[in-house]
Amino acid sequence: MNPLALMMSLISLAIGTTITLSSHHWLLAWIGLEINTLALLPLMTKTPHPRAIEAATKYFLTQAAASALMLFSCLINALQTGEWDIGAPANLMTNPLSIALMMKLGLAPMHFWLPEVLQGIPLSTGLILSTWQKIPPMILLFQMSHNTSLGLMVTVGFTSILIGGWGGIGQTQLRKIMAFSSIGHLGWIILILKLNPQLSLFSFTLYIIMTTAMFISLITMSATKMSQISTSWTKSPALATTAMITLLSLAGFPPLTGFPPKLLIVLELIKQNMTIFATLIMLASLLAMFFYLRLTYIINLTLSPNIHNSTAVWRAPTKPHLMSAIMNTMALALLPLTPTILILM
Repeated sequence: MNPLALMMSLISLAIGTTITLSSHHWLLAWIGLEINTLALLPLMTKTPHPRAIEAATKYFLTQAAASALMLFSCLINALQTGEWDIGAPANLMTNPLSIALMMKLGLAPMHFWLPEVLQGIPLSTGLILSTWQKIPPMILLFQMSHNTSLGLMVTVGFTSILIGGWGGIGQTQLRKIMAFSSIGHLGWIILILKLNPQLSLFSFTLYIIMTTAMFISLITMSATKMSQISTSWTKSPALATTAMITLLSLAGFPPLTGFPPKLLIVLELIKQNMTIFATLIMLASLLAMFFYLRLTYIINLTLSPNIHNSTAVWRAPTKPHLMSAIMNTMALALLPLTPTILILM
């Protein structure tokens, strides 16, 4: 891709996100989301392949539909109340507005576009779609969390956890697995958004860190399928081991970074006298845990570490990847810093 076009797309992404995050006016927030959507399309189609064009088309149509619903809801809201303020009191259009933002996030049952789009684009663009592009809609949901319907949030969150676990079980493509992982994690985040926005923001931050670490590891290993990642041990043992533990962190195993969000969300649900519901989402999360464990097994236990008989150096030297090291360390070792991060938020 032309470096100038790449720079323009990344700058547009940053500008769109900044406009959305700094606005208190629904029209400005909508403009920022549109800039974000249009800036990502060139990054999706930088590889001239029919699959990439198909993914970009699906993404554009879905985001356009969500933006149209969002703008329609804002206009009706302005006609009813005369206000464009994001933090205005709740009205009849709050639920359609929440649904439009959830469609942009790829939450179930509006999730059908996300696995297909993520499968058709490069890993680097998939990293942006799974992390950066989730920030503006999620921040808008945080800002209007006091007006949202608890029933809608709980229903969408629980459905996303189920779909995220169930959909990832039969997948062999790593990008689709990461897509269903994203759906499941965002389900946990949305579930608690109405009850405790601070905890939801904490979970979202750790989701960004862990997903970034996993995508950077896949980019470094150039792996998009399970068959490719199963041979990664002989290429880079340290990175393969780190990727395995990062997957366990995404699954929520203690004492890794992914454990505190799930633990604190379950404790908050119990505090709100929703013990049965907390039990249900823990059982539903076992589905996601299964495919994380299966992928972990494929990475490290399918092929044994083979040592060559030659006395010469048999493993090709690799350059150190500073960003990969930093993100993987954060994705694995932030559990002791959980109280500090919560205080800062």
